[in-house]
Amino acid sequence: MKKFLLGLLLAIFAIIAVACSSSKSMEGHDISNMNNSENTQNTKDTNDKGLITKETEIKTGNEFTITAKEATNNFNQDTSLPVWTYDGSVPGSQLRVKQGEKLKIHLKNELPEPVTIHWHGLPVPNNQDGIPGVTMNAVQPGKTFTYEFTATVPGTYWYHSHQDSVNQIDKGLYGTLIVEGKEEKVDKDYTLVLDEWISNPEMANMDMSEGNMEGMDHSGMDMGGSGSSNEDMKSMDSSDMNMEGHDMSMYDLYTINGKSGDSIPSLTVKEGERVKIRLVNAGYMLHRIHLHGHKFKVISTDGQPIKNPGELEDSLVEIAPGERYDLEFIADNPGTWFIESHDESDSAKGMKTKIVYEGTDEKKDQSNQSEQLPVLDITKYGKSQSSAEKNPYDVEYTMDLGTSMGKEGMIYTINDKVYPKTESLNVKKGDLVKVTLRNTSKSDDHPMHLHGHFFQVLSKNGKRVEGSPLMKDTLNLKPGEEYTVVFKADNPGNWMFHCHDLHHASAGMVTEVKYGGFKSDFVPDPNANNMPE
Repeated sequence: MKKFLLGLLLAIFAIIAVACSSSKSMEGHDISNMNNSENTQNTKDTNDKGLITKETEIKTGNEFTITAKEATNNFNQDTSLPVWTYDGSVPGSQLRVKQGEKLKIHLKNELPEPVTIHWHGLPVPNNQDGIPGVTMNAVQPGKTFTYEFTATVPGTYWYHSHQDSVNQIDKGLYGTLIVEGKEEKVDKDYTLVLDEWISNPEMANMDMSEGNMEGMDHSGMDMGGSGSSNEDMKSMDSSDMNMEGHDMSMYDLYTINGKSGDSIPSLTVKEGERVKIRLVNAGYMLHRIHLHGHKFKVISTDGQPIKNPGELEDSLVEIAPGERYDLEFIADNPGTWFIESHDESDSAKGMKTKIVYEGTDEKKDQSNQSEQLPVLDITKYGKSQSSAEKNPYDVEYTMDLGTSMGKEGMIYTINDKVYPKTESLNVKKGDLVKVTLRNTSKSDDHPMHLHGHFFQVLSKNGKRVEGSPLMKDTLNLKPGEEYTVVFKADNPGNWMFHCHDLHHASAGMVTEVKYGGFKSDFVPDPNANNMPE
């Protein structure tokens, strides 16, 4: 809730200002040597590569500086809110790098609270994973930390703070990282980051003051650098007020790249072009996305390719928090079309952007977000391979993902325990690790994210995956669902495995994968205020 109280304070300050004036924002991990360089460009309304907003920068090269700082984001003509950002925009700068490049990324913190960067989905060395208190100390206000790793695996990734992430991501601390493969050939390449916000800070604050915890967002009440200490507001932090089936209806501002509704710039294409759409869910709600007017393919998920993807038409692609899906289509149907949300919410009307062919009247509106369409089952999509299990598993775990009432509200559990008391997954380098995930919650999805590794999805509800071999780092489990996944323990360290609905993580749904014999050189600083979730 911090971002909304900050908005309230901003409004109060504005009133005061007016008064005064009247008186008077599973691949390898080799390290190779590359030259360091950085090129920065502002995007135009539309751009052949990258994001589609004026404010966001696209940075290329292999050495970057990212500055965490406050800003104001204009979501649409009617709504502006104070946000926390990487480089002054929501999303933050897009980093576009080449596969195999060694990267050096300097994080400069100009915010009033400690921050980090976690490279979501990209396998990096453990000490570069950005988890405060686990792999590093949080970067303090006024300080700089340098991350160094090699971009080993091509694909669509994103980066975000993992310090008090339930609050800091909610305030806008995220951006995208694109690792370009050596064989990528498209004419247009757009990245669409999906998120949701509360547009009315005053109403949210009113509900809190009346004791209405149902429907409050997960971002707590800590005012950070606005004059109140963490301890002063601790009793109202998000981790103390979770409940199963939490009402998310106050999230009434759905966005693409930090914009909503008519403020989202159109995507321009030419007839005959091959177009890639990279979808990234940086929010805490599942979104069902429809690509209008074209046959398309889902060519990858979480950066990992789908084998022989088939053509889809009038199908919805579900993208859960933390997931990424890459779509590709041929621009062979001139006109004005849409990429739009078909979520069951009036707020979904704000999550759509036009696809406009050059020379076409952009005012023609063919959107139909209420249309009932089938949802793609990614476990049955693409070309299957032999399902024979050639190797025995070295380690097997079962993780029941549940919900129960704690002393201060609902808690989210793994095998009836909350972090840091959850049982870790203890492995050795080279182990083949099988994990059975079961969602025993009655009404909550649990998008589970494994750091530092990709896993293969073997089965869903006891049935083998029928489609392409499915490699992911984030997997959504709906109530009652069971998945079996397997990963190779090929990246030594201590790694988090948690729900990416981050108020579930902040209320306990976190465990760790720990490698036997791994010795970290990280020394926690008791004064760093490390908050890994």
